[in-house]
Amino acid sequence: MSGRADGARSGIVDAAPPRPAISRRERHHRHDPTGPGTSRWARQPGLGLAGLLAVLPVAVLLAIGAGGAEASLLVLAPLITFALPVVSMIAFWWEDWPGTRLGPDWAGWADTALIVLAGVVLAFLGEAVVGHLSLGALFDPAPDNLEFSTFPATMPLAGAAFVVMLELTLVSEHWPLRRWLKPIPGGVCAVVLAWAIAILLYVLLLGGTPFRGGGRGLLDPGVFGAALTCIGAWQVLLFVMWRGWPFRLIGRQWVRFGCANAGTIGGGILTFVVLNLWVPVPVLSALAGSFVAAGLVVGMQFEDALPARWPAWLERLVSLGLTLALAAVLYVALFALAGSLDWGRAAPVDWVGHVTLNAIGVSVILHVAIGRRWPLARKPA
Repeated sequence: MSGRADGARSGIVDAAPPRPAISRRERHHRHDPTGPGTSRWARQPGLGLAGLLAVLPVAVLLAIGAGGAEASLLVLAPLITFALPVVSMIAFWWEDWPGTRLGPDWAGWADTALIVLAGVVLAFLGEAVVGHLSLGALFDPAPDNLEFSTFPATMPLAGAAFVVMLELTLVSEHWPLRRWLKPIPGGVCAVVLAWAIAILLYVLLLGGTPFRGGGRGLLDPGVFGAALTCIGAWQVLLFVMWRGWPFRLIGRQWVRFGCANAGTIGGGILTFVVLNLWVPVPVLSALAGSFVAAGLVVGMQFEDALPARWPAWLERLVSLGLTLALAAVLYVALFALAGSLDWGRAAPVDWVGHVTLNAIGVSVILHVAIGRRWPLARKPA
C-alpha cells in the first residue's frame, strides 16, 4: 500500500527500469475516478468493500466447492497451487493478455479458462515428477490407491514453483528474461524456469528422483513447505504491500536484485527458524498463509485506501498492523470453523492453509490484478 510518498522522490526510483504490474499501481485500475460527484463505490475503501462481493463467492467455492472442506482440500489445493505460476504470468507478465483482446465482459472468462486448463496440465505433470501419475486421482479425493493421491505428495513441488515464480516476477522485476524476451514469451519462459528450479529443489532438499518418487532428503516435506510459505509472506510484505521498499531505493540494478532476493529468502528462512522454536510446522504454515491472504487483501483489494497525505513510513506501518490483525482474525475464525467439521485423511490446519493461500489469495489476484476490478472500475460509456 505504500509508495505514494516514495514515488515523489527523484532519481532513484524514476531511473529504475519498468517494474512488473504489481509495482505499478495504476495498472490495477481500468478507471481512476475523481471528483466530488464520483460514487463512493468507485473509490477506496468503497471500491475494496464492493469488490468483496466478487471475491468472497469465489473464495467460498474454492474452499468447499468440491464436495466439502476435506474433499476441496484434497482435490482443489494441488490444482490451484500448480496453477499459481500461470496466475502470476497472466497478471504480472502478460498483464491480462489474452483477456485484453476480448474486452472486459469476456476477459475474466478467457483468463480463468486458461488458468484452469494450466492447473490441470501442470498438476498432471507434477504427479509424473513425484512418481504418482494418475489422471483420475487428480479429481478424486479418495482414489482406490491412496499412494496416487496428489495431496500432499505434490504440494512441495507446486509450492516451490510458485515461490520461485514470484522471485523471478516481483523480487527480480522480470530480470534477466526481460532483457531478451517480450512479455508473452518471457512469461512462458519464467514458468518453465520456475519449474526447473522447483524440480532441482525437490531433488536436492527432499531427496526426490524425478518421475520415480520421493526419497530421504535434507528436509521433511512439511518443513520445506512451511519455509516456502514464510518466504511467500515476505514476498507479499515487501513487494505487494510495500511495493519493493526498501530495495527500490537502491539504484544499481544488480545490487538491488541481489539484496532483494537475499532479503526475501533470508527473511523467510529466518522467520521459519525462529518461530519454529515455539510453533509446530503445520501451524506455522497456516499462520504464514493467513498473513499472505491478509497482505493481499490489504495491499491489493484495499490498495490506496489509506489517506494520501500520510507519509510513506506511516502508511507502511499501518498497513503492516492491519495485515497482522486481519491475519489473526482469519486464522482464528477459519481454525474454529475447521474444528467443527469432520476430518479423515486431512487435518483442520491443512484446510486453513488451503483457504488462506489458495481460496482467498487467488480470488483477490483474479479480481484485482487480472480482472482489474471489473465491472466496479469500468470506464463509463
